Amino acid sequence: MPEPAVAILGDRFPRAARLRRRGEFDRCYRQGRRLHAGAFTLHALPGAGPVARLGTTVTRRVGGAVTRQRLKRWTREVFRRSPSRAALAGCDLVVHFRPDAARLVFAELQRELERLLAEAARRRRTP
Repeated sequence: MPEPAVAILGDRFPRAARLRRRGEFDRCYRQGRRLHAGAFTLHALPGAGPVARLGTTVTRRVGGAVTRQRLKRWTREVFRRSPSRAALAGCDLVVHFRPDAARLVFAELQRELERLLAEAARRRRTP
């Protein structure tokens, strides 16, 4: 099996595995499939790239900077270790947090995000 073009190794999350431009986020919001969890929504849009790319949006209504950054870090970590990541190669994903996300603990976020990533991978395989 060939190695992915961009490996996510160690604690680094490379630029090639991130959504960084507003247009990329907007395209995901407009054209992507929405999957809902209690405190966040996953927008998944099949793309043409070699790896799945992840973006997060957390508004100030969720909480202070520490809370927002913690949610982003946790999301990257769950995504980096997700067994569903390989099945999502080429997809652009955006996790949008709602205000009640501030009360999440890591285990809840991990369980729900893993469920949504697996669902996105399953839906991608079946038309």
